[in-house]
This record gives sequence, C-alpha cells and structure tokens, in this order.
Amino acid sequence: MYDLLIIGGGAAGFFTAINAKEKNKNLKIAIIERGKEFLTKVKISGGGRCNVTNSIFDPKALVKNYPRGEKQLLGPFHSFGCEDTMNWFKKRGVNLKIEADGRVFPVSDNSQTIIDCFFKDCEKYNIDLMTNTAVKSFVFKDNHWLVETSNKNFEAKNLVLTTGSNPKIWEMVSGLNHKIIAPVPSLFTFNIKDEQRHALMGIATHGQIKILDTKLQSDGPILITHWGISGPAVLKLSAWGARLLHEKSYQFKIQVNWTAFSSLEVMDILLKNKSQQAKKQIGNTPLFDFPKRLWAYFLDVSAINPQDQWANLPKQKMQALHQNIAQMILSVNGKSTFKEEFVTAGGVDLNEINFKKMSSKIVPQLYFAGEIINIDAITGGFNFQNAWTGGWLISEDFKG
Repeated sequence: MYDLLIIGGGAAGFFTAINAKEKNKNLKIAIIERGKEFLTKVKISGGGRCNVTNSIFDPKALVKNYPRGEKQLLGPFHSFGCEDTMNWFKKRGVNLKIEADGRVFPVSDNSQTIIDCFFKDCEKYNIDLMTNTAVKSFVFKDNHWLVETSNKNFEAKNLVLTTGSNPKIWEMVSGLNHKIIAPVPSLFTFNIKDEQRHALMGIATHGQIKILDTKLQSDGPILITHWGISGPAVLKLSAWGARLLHEKSYQFKIQVNWTAFSSLEVMDILLKNKSQQAKKQIGNTPLFDFPKRLWAYFLDVSAINPQDQWANLPKQKMQALHQNIAQMILSVNGKSTFKEEFVTAGGVDLNEINFKKMSSKIVPQLYFAGEIINIDAITGGFNFQNAWTGGWLISEDFKG
C-alpha cells in the first residue's frame, strides 16, 4: 500500500511527490500517468523553454493575475510564492533568470533542464513512476483508497489528484459529491477574418483592446497572426472573459487602439505631424514606431495615397486614419488555442477545498493541486506557480 498515490504526472504531481518525500523519507509514493510521457506541459511551456514562474514576489500583487482563485491563493502564496520557487530550483542547481517582462526561465532556455531536475529527485527518493496507466475508478473504503487502473489496482492511504483538465477524473470526483464548475477554454487567441491583414502576420505592437458591450479591456503587446490577433493583451482578455466570451459563442466585437497612447493623444500626434512634416509624403513618415508594412496598411484602409503630402491630407481622411489607428472596430469570429498550452477555467469548486493543505472538505485523505481545481491564470508562469504552491502545501501535511 502506498502512503501517497498521485494521479497525474505533470508539474503539480511531481512537485507534490518530491517535496513530500523530502520531508518524510518513510513515505511510499507513486505517480501514475495515463499518457506515454510525464511532464508534457512542462516540456512545451514557454515555447519549449519552460516559463517556471514569475518575478512578482508580493502575494497581494501576485494574486491579481488569477481571474479565478485570487482570494483563495493569497494565503497559500504567503506560504510558498514565486521567490520560494526560484530558491527551490536554485538549491537543486537549476539556474534561473528573470526576463524583462518578469517571466522566469532556466538559464539554459530548455525545459528539459526542469524535467531532468524532477526525474533526478524522483530517482534519489525512490518515487515509483508509471506511465500508460489510465484510472478507471477510485473508492474510499476502510480508511484507504482503492484505485482501479488499466494496468493494475492500487491501494493508498492518501490520494492526490493533479490531472489538470481531465473530464473523466472530474466525473469521478463529482461521484464523490464534489461540485465541478463546468470548464470553458481560457488563454486563447481571437480569430478575425481579414485577408488584407494576413500580409501583416508576425507584426507586434503595444496597444489596448476593449471588448465592446462589456467592461473587459486590456493593454500590452498585440501580435498579428494569419488567423487574427494574439499576444499578451489578447490572452489576458481571454482569461478574464473566459466565461462571458463562452456565453457569446466567441462572436463579439472589439475596439483596438494599436498604440500605447490614448485616443486623444493619437489625434494630437497626427495633427502635430501634419504641421511639422507638411511637405513630406505620408507613406514615408510612419508614426508610433509602426513597421512600414503596418503603417502602409493603416493608410490603405483609410483610403490615403501614401505619396500624398501631409499638408494635403483632408480632415475626413485624417479622422479615418485616427479611427483606424486608435479606435478600430473588429469582429471576432471564434478562437484558437494559444500554441499548445491548453488551459481551462473550471474544475473542483474552490469552496470545497481547504487551502491550508489543499485537501478536500468533503472526502477524507483526498488532495487536489494544479488545474484540476477552478483556478487559472494569465500567461507569465502563473499557472505553474499555482501548481508548485499546491504541491508544496500538500507535502507540508506529510512532514515526518
């Protein structure tokens, strides 16, 4: 019989196992995974570099990056936050670096560095690892767990579920009288049909986006893609608006300001440029640090001849240019998954979890960590931090 059986071989599962065994060498621990490989999300995170965490060390500021879970995570982050995560990896010889936007990566820029660290500790602590082991059922009986899988049956004193967005596991948890908040996609990009903008694929600019008829708005880098727009500004909106946008069937309108300036400031800059660059051709004087391709696009959709001089730009076309740069209205028709990092909003109801040790309030000797619970975050290493913190708190409950 295992003291701790962890279902789900991802970030939260490994972090739970390693820390629990480090704090209590007498524990018998196993991690079982339904897939062929462990730590698949760790491997692809951050474009294969693994965005381990973020450099926001203040828990009150950190929780602001969680559309769901902000209130519940404040206490846990005081116990184990981003700085603790960095120190944890540093202690194991994994050198990390903080990038300009606050994201934290291994110095190697290779997610395999993190994976190797975990496997090394699992070998050191004799943690049993089993892949291709799909769970069919789990039952709490006679003060322990009976777990049936596709390979063999297990008995465990304590069960830890770190299965992420797994509908079958959610259904089993629901069978234990836990409430499951129906999952909807989070962290997705906006699909926008516009053949003309396809030629701008790969261009990024710092701007602001509002979802019309809602209070949702965001600023930050906006990336033009062949299917629409992406980038941090879009991803933040998709996370905070996950449920509302699902209700809209991902059909809605947005207003885009493609600059870091306010709408009034954009007009002032255009008027000032018209006065100071009067004799210059409009096409040869891109503003707002726009790449030439993007500037040409705005002139085109504003019906402005790039060879015209600023002095000859009529008021009507000046207003059209302003509108397209600072107040462009676009129709979103659907979404696309952000890279391969599929994240959902939904999972085990937060009211049914004891956040001091990530245990079930309903079923004894049952724990949750990671995305199986109704917590999700914007991009920047925050979802991983939730996994590390959850695993750490569970391990604290098994100190020798």
